[in-house]
Amino acid sequence: MAATLRIYNQAQKKLLVSEGRAARSFWTRLRGLLGRSPLHIGQGLWIAPCNWIHTLGMGFSIDVLYLDREGQVLHAASEMHPNRIGPLLWRASSVVELPAGAIADTGTRVGDRLEITWAPRGRRSEP
Repeated sequence: MAATLRIYNQAQKKLLVSEGRAARSFWTRLRGLLGRSPLHIGQGLWIAPCNWIHTLGMGFSIDVLYLDREGQVLHAASEMHPNRIGPLLWRASSVVELPAGAIADTGTRVGDRLEITWAPRGRRSEP
């Protein structure tokens, strides 16, 4: 059975992503969200390894969280518009791309720790 990515903010006790995908190969990281439909609440893309992103060629805004190896939020970029270049964070080991507004809606901020897990598709997994 295939699995879906789930991201939980331990500090805020909020589920950020219930139906996520991971981009871990060269090609999936290169493509990211390019050519895809806008993300909806509960959706997200975890890109690992990654310490820099852009929205060049995208047709929608996103929220972006840069994480260290332990899942701690190092930087949060709200409503990153299309055709922008994000900061390069040398300490970041991965990035989470979320629907625009998700950071504000969940109260996620720098210093929060995120838990990234896999859950079987079709089965709801609670923290």
